[in-house]
Amino acid sequence: MVNKIFLILVIIGVPLSVIGTFLHFSTILMFLVYCLTIIALSSFMGRATESLAIITGPRIGGLLNATFGNAVELIISIFALQAGLVGVVLASLTGSVIGNLLLVAGLSFFIGGLKYKRQKFNVFDARHNAGLLIFAVIIAFVVPEVFSMNMTSTKTLKLSVGISITMIVLYLAALFFKLVTHRGVYQHKEEIRKVEEEPEWSKGRAITVLALATVAVAYISEHLVHTFETVGKTFGWTELFIGIIVVAIVGNAAEHASAVMMAFKNKMDIAVEIAVGSTLQISMFVAPLLVLVSLFFSKSMPLVFTWPELTAMVTSVLLMIIISNDGETNWFEGLTLLAAYVIMGIGFYLL
Repeated sequence: MVNKIFLILVIIGVPLSVIGTFLHFSTILMFLVYCLTIIALSSFMGRATESLAIITGPRIGGLLNATFGNAVELIISIFALQAGLVGVVLASLTGSVIGNLLLVAGLSFFIGGLKYKRQKFNVFDARHNAGLLIFAVIIAFVVPEVFSMNMTSTKTLKLSVGISITMIVLYLAALFFKLVTHRGVYQHKEEIRKVEEEPEWSKGRAITVLALATVAVAYISEHLVHTFETVGKTFGWTELFIGIIVVAIVGNAAEHASAVMMAFKNKMDIAVEIAVGSTLQISMFVAPLLVLVSLFFSKSMPLVFTWPELTAMVTSVLLMIIISNDGETNWFEGLTLLAAYVIMGIGFYLL
């Protein structure tokens, strides 16, 4: 039923996005059309990556899901940078971090916990990810903010570029560690057992759907960015709120749907890999990449967040580490993460 609704949204939304752009329909109407169409396209990306996850295994499947899910946000952010909306981009990165750790993981733990009293996932992966989360968010994001207080804007940008290159190298090294040199070293018995499950789509069809959906999202995202100013003035939303809540939720729709679906099926290794893996990819690859890409635009983006953004990200990381470090979860822990997200959402709305 849900898949049919998303199919109808894609069939109607994609042509309407093209027609509405050329005929200059109402900006608010097109904002809604663009958002709903991107979410619907993201659902197809989620289904495609789920099929690939069955074929390739939980780790690579979770990585693929996070990558293609973050591709949506990366595309939106590049167009936002081109338009000079640096504040929106930094806010959307913040929204992705707290959204994945609190909203995506929280919904997954909560929905899965309603069906299963205890859900387990790889504790070694959780502890490995905990160290990377502390590095990526607490060290690499806080350091530029602290050092920039005594630096010129030029030096701050140079510091941001240096940190960005270091983070990308470490992220690639982390993938090499996890998927090559130490692949299978920390597996659970549950992971070793082969579970016979038929993927919804073949490998070829899944890759084709991912490619077509990504192209469509790229086109719609470019036009979505140009609606932000009008939407913000109409509803009284700040750039910060648009970036942290609106762009982050729309941009990460694929991960939201896939992670919850995996948790409901008790595939917690994939659900956690999507939520935490996506956060690591955003903070260690997407954010640094955007800093480097911004150098080619008229307005460069230093890796300097506001203190409310940093506080939200750091506390989200600490809460997620404390909850997930034992390799088990339940519905109440999921509800705790969701409550933290609601509190932060209210705070950013009122800022």
